[in-house]
Amino acid sequence: MSLAVRVEFINPFIVAVTKTLETMVGCKVTRETPQLKRNPTTLYPISGIIGMSGALVGTVVFTMSTELALRFASSLLQEEQTELNADVFDAIGELTNIIAGNAKAQLEEYNLKLSLPNVINGVSTELRFPEHCQPITIPFTTDIGPLAVEIGFASPKTE
Repeated sequence: MSLAVRVEFINPFIVAVTKTLETMVGCKVTRETPQLKRNPTTLYPISGIIGMSGALVGTVVFTMSTELALRFASSLLQEEQTELNADVFDAIGELTNIIAGNAKAQLEEYNLKLSLPNVINGVSTELRFPEHCQPITIPFTTDIGPLAVEIGFASPKTE
């Protein structure tokens, strides 16, 4: 069954992204206007993807500029990262876990479980969201580089 992505689903992710980046990276984060996702591909080169299941099933994508990914990894690893490598991708996987975990805590009534995060590197990589959902994109600007959260939820299939 299709679900419109409601404010109660997206606000926890907005708060989690803002607090996490401001705290861990020390950058100013500004949310831009959310919009329906019309293009099935990633917006930026580095994307952390995590699935959620429970009373809702969904996919959440954190897609960001290379500069922001490197800065976050440098902060987390406490060592300057100047190029994309396995350590940077691991750090983005951890960022994905942190943000999704914080948002999940605000959505307790849906009894959500998180999958393991995946990280992809590539511009215009095709994304898959649950069948029968209309994903939404929430763009952010930072003083380091752009970021977006893309969320799509559907009701679980029942037999």
